[in-house]
Amino acid sequence: MRILTIAKEIQQQILEEKKNGKSIGYVPTMGFLHEGHASLLKKARKENDIVVLTIFVNPLQFGPNEDFDSYPRDIEHDEKVAQSALIDYLFYPSIEEMYPDEVSVKVTVQHRTDVLCGRKRPGHFDGVATVLTKFFNIINPDKVYFGMKDAQQVAVVDGLITDFNFDIEIMPVETVREEDGLAKSSRNVYLLEEERACAHELYKGLNLAREAALHGEDNPEKLVSLISNHIMNYTNGKIDYIEVYSYPELKPLEKVSGNVIIALAVQFTTARLIDNVTFLVHNDTN
Repeated sequence: MRILTIAKEIQQQILEEKKNGKSIGYVPTMGFLHEGHASLLKKARKENDIVVLTIFVNPLQFGPNEDFDSYPRDIEHDEKVAQSALIDYLFYPSIEEMYPDEVSVKVTVQHRTDVLCGRKRPGHFDGVATVLTKFFNIINPDKVYFGMKDAQQVAVVDGLITDFNFDIEIMPVETVREEDGLAKSSRNVYLLEEERACAHELYKGLNLAREAALHGEDNPEKLVSLISNHIMNYTNGKIDYIEVYSYPELKPLEKVSGNVIIALAVQFTTARLIDNVTFLVHNDTN
């Protein structure tokens, strides 16, 4: 595994790999890698000749009330995870390398951001889209891998790739879960013991709604109520949102059909958990 910190250096390395006919898989992260990231790296390793991992805590996607300086960092741990996943290149640039001067051009995301978590983080996805545009141009990957845990981010990146004509295939990867179904997250360690014991009920509620939709329930409000009642009955978490949209467009649905996402966020004492399910509901043509 080669560790590089200069954009022009990794650009040159990838150019040589491509000249030799190698396919490039890319996993963008902000570091502090966990099992979810490892699953992305594993899939990228399986499907590509060369795998590139980037670790960069991007200041552009932090809002004024979000502490960029306190974001967890552990590069030694991250290097070990990358080595275990047999990564070819780890690109770990400084802020000065990525933004040597004041940014003169930024990407503005027009759609898919005013719902779910994006509603409370104005400008966040502009920062994500801007840094990914830079990384896509630096690395020039054939495939890029994202976890469906953050399905809204996947939807935004899907739009970025399509609208800017990047010759890149986006590869969504299923959420990694604990044995009881709870989506794995670094935030889970902040759950109180009794909260952790019932946190899997979030995913159970999502699955109840998915099954109802697949068996003919097409009213989004009824699906939301089904999940809401389940969470209120079986957890002490405070519901932030439960929403149903088309996917990846993230448009409201009068009736549940086509590609659908049901997503939620629930606040526990010191941890806010998010989760979602995406699925296809076949239209009834009879």
